[in-house]
Amino acid sequence: MRIEDTMTARKSQVWKLGKFARGQRTFVGEVVEDQVIETDASCMMDAIRYGIEPTARKHRLSELKVLAPIDRPSKIVCIGLNFKSHIAEMKAPMPKEPIIFSKPSSAIIGPGDKILLPEMSARVDFEGESAFVISRRASHVKDGLKHVFGYTCLNDVTARDLQKTDVDWTRAKGFDTFAPVGPFLTNNAPTRVTTRLNGKVVQDSPLSDRVFGDAALVEYISRIMVLEPGDIVATGTPSGIAPMKDGDVVEVEVDGVGNLRNQVVRAR
Repeated sequence: MRIEDTMTARKSQVWKLGKFARGQRTFVGEVVEDQVIETDASCMMDAIRYGIEPTARKHRLSELKVLAPIDRPSKIVCIGLNFKSHIAEMKAPMPKEPIIFSKPSSAIIGPGDKILLPEMSARVDFEGESAFVISRRASHVKDGLKHVFGYTCLNDVTARDLQKTDVDWTRAKGFDTFAPVGPFLTNNAPTRVTTRLNGKVVQDSPLSDRVFGDAALVEYISRIMVLEPGDIVATGTPSGIAPMKDGDVVEVEVDGVGNLRNQVVRAR
């Protein structure tokens, strides 16, 4: 039976998928504790569109390089000021509708990859977020959760000084390496996001503190633009944003997904 069909039939059971490399070969695998069951898909987009079948090959997770689960979606849609704690932190009014902006897919990096601090910015902040990936085309939908394939972690890295001076946020949000994603995708809806800087908890919030939940975001965004399979929606960051410096290690954890860990280095 195809894993996709199995997942549909066993909605009460949790699955976790990732994209992995072993040598020069990449594949999608199902993560079961410390093992990965290899599937017949080489990328997550195939898994989303066509489903996947397990193979007889198994690997130890420690033997594989974990890649960004989605590396080139048609778009990354982000939500600003969606946590009440962050709204209070920024001294901003409560939004009546979701505030949306985008990041280029070229900004995506995976777990263990380096976040590069660009020369033109003097302050680059972490923003730990829960994100989800779209399963099927969504346009003017009223059943938002039925269009969610799985959940993951995302760090909405932001050049804060440039965000304050520019008319829009494209430059501040769009530098290469400014969208770490991963490590895995799960169908289990998360409840909490936590960020650590050099091992210290700097953000920690239940997702219930969000103004707009996942279903509402899909429904709202799909009234503005078509959401395609594989698109990523990052659902906002809680309070606690702060700058990173050369040599720092930042980790974003979403319960049920895992730990997205990246080192920060000065671009040279």
